[in-house]
Amino acid sequence: MARTPVLTFTDRGIFCPAGGFHIDPWRPVDRALITHGHSDHARPGHGRYLCTRQAAPVIRHRLGPVRLETIAYGETRRIGGVTVSFHPAGHVPGSAQIRVEQNGEVWVASGDYKVCADGLCEPFEPVACHTFISECTFGLPVFRWEPQEEVLARINRWWAANAAGGRISILGAYALGKAQRILSGLDTGIGPILTHGAVETTTEILRTQGYVLPATVAVTAGVSAKSHPRAIVIAPPSAQATRWAARFGPTAAAAFASGWMRLRGVRRRRGAETGFVLSDHADWPGLNAAIRETGAERVFVTHGYTAVFRRWLESQGYDAGIVQTGYQGDGIDSAQPETEGDAPE
Repeated sequence: MARTPVLTFTDRGIFCPAGGFHIDPWRPVDRALITHGHSDHARPGHGRYLCTRQAAPVIRHRLGPVRLETIAYGETRRIGGVTVSFHPAGHVPGSAQIRVEQNGEVWVASGDYKVCADGLCEPFEPVACHTFISECTFGLPVFRWEPQEEVLARINRWWAANAAGGRISILGAYALGKAQRILSGLDTGIGPILTHGAVETTTEILRTQGYVLPATVAVTAGVSAKSHPRAIVIAPPSAQATRWAARFGPTAAAAFASGWMRLRGVRRRRGAETGFVLSDHADWPGLNAAIRETGAERVFVTHGYTAVFRRWLESQGYDAGIVQTGYQGDGIDSAQPETEGDAPE
């Protein structure tokens, strides 16, 4: 009789039969293990939650008074008939890969991850396993990231040029992760840093946890281009081209920071005057390196260019499959063109 897999795939999410829990479920379940605080992975309605200590404050803020337990990176915990542990995913502060072991067989659900350290969140750590569940948001060879310091230097030059020309700079970035990563690399000598309320709230939560971030000013009714000349404004992509952004005047320079800025078609559709290629997901070399370092023989791919990436993995000798997920993402990265499989974050 064939053994039940350590993890199975259901219409509610990744499920562990022997442990009685789901990983990042998108429909209500009794017990949910959460990889990180983005809204497509940490959803309301579950009976119990388990996440890293670092991810908990943002998740509590976003979900309210849920029943939430925490676990340290690397700590092992017995749940039912399996042993679980959480390991850094390098995606956003507090993000984790979840290792599940049953009778010597190890599966790892990666959540979202990037392999290049960003100086802010806990760096990605490869976890040895037999089966690896990997995202492939940017699972095409065209996606190759430049070093972070070069992208941040380009952002600072753009900001400085706008400030010298009397223009406010508005940069679209996710409120959790991307925004703080950019904040940590800004040259505060150029001018003041303003933040949308969603960015400011998340940033303040991370500050109280000890993440080092520069001083910012929340955009309130009295904040404008006149009150804060030479400023850069960090806001969610959805705030671009809205009444909220209009307070900074018709000459404000708008830009997006996203891995999708690597594609000209996305830049045109979003009407981005400027695009900076900066992603909190692994690029093509990063995905391949991460999978290789696990030593896994079987790989399941989720949300992104799943069909293309699965074929590539099979050509490299892996036993590969696709997991359909409910992960939808938010903001500009959901504008992926010609997606294979699920819409990514």
